[in-house]
Amino acid sequence: MFIPNSRTHFLLGFLFCVVLLVAAYFFQFAQGLEPCPLCISQRLGVFLVGLVMLMGWLHPTGAQGTRRYALAGTLAALLGASVSIRHLWIQHLPPEEVPACGPGLSYMLQYFAFTDTLKAMVTGTGDCAKVEWTFLGFSMPFWVLMSFLLLAAWSSLRAFYPQSNQRY
Repeated sequence: MFIPNSRTHFLLGFLFCVVLLVAAYFFQFAQGLEPCPLCISQRLGVFLVGLVMLMGWLHPTGAQGTRRYALAGTLAALLGASVSIRHLWIQHLPPEEVPACGPGLSYMLQYFAFTDTLKAMVTGTGDCAKVEWTFLGFSMPFWVLMSFLLLAAWSSLRAFYPQSNQRY
C-alpha cells in the first residue's frame, strides 16, 4: 500500500480542512445560510484538525513526533465528529423534543456569559434542527461527519505507519 511521506500526508489533510472551511464560508456568505451554534463548533473542529495537520507538515519530527501529530489529528477529528453526531441527533428529534431556538451567536457573545455561549455551541439550539441544505438526501452535518471520519482515518493511518516513505 502506498502512503505518501509524512509531510505530504499532513499537507493533504491540511488542504482538505482548508477546502471544508472555504465551503462553509461559501455557504454562509454566497448562499446565505446562517450557521447555527453547532455549525460554528464544527467549523472550529475543522480548524483544529487543520491546525494540527499544518503543524505536522511544517514541523518534521521523525517517527515519534509524526505519530504524536497523527494521534492529535485523530483525536481532534473524533471530537469534531462527536459534535456532528449531536447535530444530526438534534435534526432527527421529533418537533416537540427540539430545544428552544436561541439568539444568534454574535448576540450571545455580546450579552451572555461566556460559559452560557459555550454551552449553546456544544449542546445546540432549535436553530440546529433546521435542515436548510441537502445533497443526495443528507444534510450538511452528515457530510461534515463523513469529513471528520475521513480525517480521523487519514490521520490515524499516519499513526500506524509513521515512517513509510519518509522524506524530509
